[in-house]
Amino acid sequence: MDLEAVRTFVAVVEAGQFQKAAADLSITQQAVSKRIATLERTLGVRLFTRAPRGAELTIDGQAFLPHARELLLVVERAGASVRPGHRPLRVDVITSRSAQSNLMRGFHRAHPDVDLTVMMLLDIETAVTALRSGAIDASFRAVTAPGRVLPEGIESVRVLDEPLHLLIGPDHALADARSVTLAQLVGHRIWMPGIAPGTEWGAYYDDLVAEFDLTIEATGPNFGSDALLDTIADTPALATFMGAHTRLIWPADHGLRRIPVTDPTPVYPHSLLWHRDNPHPALVSLRTHLAAMTAEQEATGTWTPDWAAPR
Repeated sequence: MDLEAVRTFVAVVEAGQFQKAAADLSITQQAVSKRIATLERTLGVRLFTRAPRGAELTIDGQAFLPHARELLLVVERAGASVRPGHRPLRVDVITSRSAQSNLMRGFHRAHPDVDLTVMMLLDIETAVTALRSGAIDASFRAVTAPGRVLPEGIESVRVLDEPLHLLIGPDHALADARSVTLAQLVGHRIWMPGIAPGTEWGAYYDDLVAEFDLTIEATGPNFGSDALLDTIADTPALATFMGAHTRLIWPADHGLRRIPVTDPTPVYPHSLLWHRDNPHPALVSLRTHLAAMTAEQEATGTWTPDWAAPR
């Protein structure tokens, strides 16, 4: 359906005359007549009858009018949804319980006036495509993973180094430890079914395994964090890694322990990605907020892959 014809139809209804509608739309009366004729052919009905006082709606025209007005409202809302300054700031995070989500909650508390939409895309390729198209304004990722070069126009800055913790059940051999070194984890089974091949976090854990001779198993279906916590609590031989800032809640009788990993401390390098030509005014506020939040991070005694973006 030709939306300009619909707009012209509503203008004629409001003006009451083809000639006045033409003046309101800054087009000729002939153009108005052609648009109305096109719309009538599309719908297969007459919308107006000529009367001494101007154009009057037929019964079909009266039935179509509220829908025509709604169509124009939908068009306006659709345009506003992607117009910078008139739509929410759209930011991609990996999961809703991650450190990235915590950063966005902090930003929202500091800037409650910013209309914000948080979304979760699967991988860096999807995120970069969305950044280039303008579908999202920013994305948290670990860049640059092996074999990946950010496309022209995509900027990144490392904003958070998140230490890893070991999560184990009460009967695990390391359950009483206050901290564990990476060397102590050699030979222990670390189960992480959420690792997806080809993702940047998959590349991160591949390098961690290769560097420190660890055993990380990604076998079995990923039923989510609740099922993972249940299994870790019930299986003394299993452990898993989780970020120090990841927010998880489990039943008290699980008896799970979160133990810092040291010597060195593996940290996950979260970076913020955006397109340099993105004009959304709140994007500058987000970058400024993150820079202030992470300026004093301590980086000594930590490990990241060689490919991690520099600080």
